[in-house]
Amino acid sequence: MVRDLDEDLVHNPFNEQFKNFAQDFGSLLRPIIETVDRYGLTKRHLGKHKRDVDRSFRSIHALKPESELVDQYRKRFIKYWPKMFTFLDYDGVPWNNNNAEHAIKRFAKYRRNTDGCYTERSLKEYVVLASVLETCDFNKVNVLKFLLSKEATLEGLFRMAGRETHGTPPAETEDETPQPSVPTTP
Repeated sequence: MVRDLDEDLVHNPFNEQFKNFAQDFGSLLRPIIETVDRYGLTKRHLGKHKRDVDRSFRSIHALKPESELVDQYRKRFIKYWPKMFTFLDYDGVPWNNNNAEHAIKRFAKYRRNTDGCYTERSLKEYVVLASVLETCDFNKVNVLKFLLSKEATLEGLFRMAGRETHGTPPAETEDETPQPSVPTTP
């Protein structure tokens, strides 16, 4: 969404209402991103921005568009607003889609390298493996260590990363090996 706003600002430099619309959104995001940079993706610290987000939503909702471009963005923001700020309500939820784009790049590279020579089964197996790789990378867990642990749950991976999982305290040390769970059969 931010890239789209930037691109449309370049192509519509004389649309003052759109320029104000984009500047207002940027003014909303900047302090949120500063909080993320300072404290990480923690609900506790991000929650202070909810009032500003609600105020901005009401402002966008009440906006009387003077151009088709502003009307399109207004409708788009109203439609996606609740999803755009989900990260304020949960710990560890990214504020952007960089992780999703990164995961898609891995799949696109696989598709390009296999030149279309794959079966439904091999594709499903690759998607599972790619998901494990991305999740380990995102949580800063050594992939080989995770696979050798025979851990088969996301909570086990979180324990290895030292993250709390639904009341389970994080692992005490990085070298502590979690107890393997019973692997599930596909």
